[in-house]
Amino acid sequence: MFARSRIIKTTVSHFSSTGQNLGYKVAVLGAAGGIGQPLSLLLKLNPLVDKLALYDIVNTPGVAADLSHINTNAQVKGYKGPEALGAALEGADVVVIPAGVPRKPGMTRDDLFNINAGIVKTLAEGAAKHCPKAHLLIISNPVNSTVPIVAEVLKKHGVFDPKRLFGVTTLDVVRASTFVSSIKGSEALKNVAVHVIGGHSGVTIIPLLSQMTALNFSKDEVDQLTQRIQFGGDEVVKAKDGTGSATLSMAQAGARFTSSLLKALSGQKGMVEPTYVLSPVAADKGVDFFATFVELGKNGVEKIHPTGPMNAFEQKLFEAAIPELKKNISKGVEFAKK
Repeated sequence: MFARSRIIKTTVSHFSSTGQNLGYKVAVLGAAGGIGQPLSLLLKLNPLVDKLALYDIVNTPGVAADLSHINTNAQVKGYKGPEALGAALEGADVVVIPAGVPRKPGMTRDDLFNINAGIVKTLAEGAAKHCPKAHLLIISNPVNSTVPIVAEVLKKHGVFDPKRLFGVTTLDVVRASTFVSSIKGSEALKNVAVHVIGGHSGVTIIPLLSQMTALNFSKDEVDQLTQRIQFGGDEVVKAKDGTGSATLSMAQAGARFTSSLLKALSGQKGMVEPTYVLSPVAADKGVDFFATFVELGKNGVEKIHPTGPMNAFEQKLFEAAIPELKKNISKGVEFAKK
């Protein structure tokens, strides 16, 4: 009796009070990779996902077959090779793109650019043609540059909607909350969202610790946390000893953002996540794309939150990030226009 009750609950939660199906088609591009596989697993468990389309150049039929044995609502199908990209994207409501090569020791995110930029551009072309109204979630690094690439491709096809394009920077906030917790020793802090603004690499990552008014940080703590939040990815690259970068934590962060967006699309209020979007926040500095907390809604971006108050130290971080962001964004735009 208990088992049956749980099954009924899972099925019913997939519908609105009016009986309308709230399920969505989510496509994962790069689904056989280090981020793509755990991300696809987490999305298979999401009750708002009806169809899960897994695309990559290799191995996706096997990944799809494996995931399809999990008893959740989502129907999974694998698509392999460039000729299958259109079918994977057709009818997608949300497209999550973790495709690309991982960062290795000694590499910066900019070092990844020449390889990953071409991959992302090709996938964006496919999305523009086959699901022009889909919400596109970009994980492929360097996010500071790949998001502008996607924007330019969509503009070229006349389908750019800034409310539907997101750079997934959730991992910066996940890390920040975890690192603050490690210093302050409270498990509860892992659920506190530190406001991290700017971009998604190095000095463009700006943690606003002063906004955590319930906590007091010493100068040494601020310096230590800021450095670790900005360059936390290097810890994983080093620990993996040349075999890759953050995959499991990035998959969790990507699934969290996707889940929040799906909830918002289905009408749930109060979904706020950090994300790198076309934003007015730093437009007066000549920076078109910027990450702050963003309220999500039925059309994607509902409200872009401002940075909020910054102390003198954070203001310096902000000023240091601006020229780097300008360079990253310009690099993406120029690549897309070639």
